Formats: sequence, structure tokens, C-alpha cells
Amino acid sequence: MLVIRLQKVGKIHTATFRVVVTQKTAAAKRKYLELLGNINRKTKAVSLNKERILYWISKGAQPSSVIHNLLISQGIIMGKKISVHKKAKA
Repeated sequence: MLVIRLQKVGKIHTATFRVVVTQKTAAAKRKYLELLGNINRKTKAVSLNKERILYWISKGAQPSSVIHNLLISQGIIMGKKISVHKKAKA
């Protein structure tokens, strides 16, 4: 199954993220099928390739919950945001 997710790159305190399409079972630092955009958390810069993201979603790729929320806030897809918080252990 294909998934659209973040891939962390950069140094420790200046981390940036790539938005990539990859296999769900692949490791986070492994090869990816296509680079779809970049996110710089420090400068709040987001650059996404809207056409390619919509293409991969039409081919069956599932965005991760963080990417799903990002795509909604950028206006690329419509819908409700997904809660990303982890559940506390009892």
C-alpha cells in the first residue's frame, strides 16, 4: 500500500521535512517513489506540488494523519481534520 508521509531531513535543531510517496512498510529514511514537497518548521515555509499529490491520491495512496491535516489547511483537499494526539496509557 502506498502512503504519503513526512521524511525528516536536516540537522537536529533545524529539521526540515520532505513530503514523499512511499510504501507503508518502508523505513522512514529509505528510498521513496516521488518527492511531493518540503516543509520548513523554523521559517513556516510550505511548498507542495498540488497536481502530483492529487494524482497519487487518485491512484490509491493514503495520506498520513499529519499530511491529511496539512492538505486540508493548505486547501488541497476538503474534509475534517483528524485528531493526531496519542492516547494515554491506563
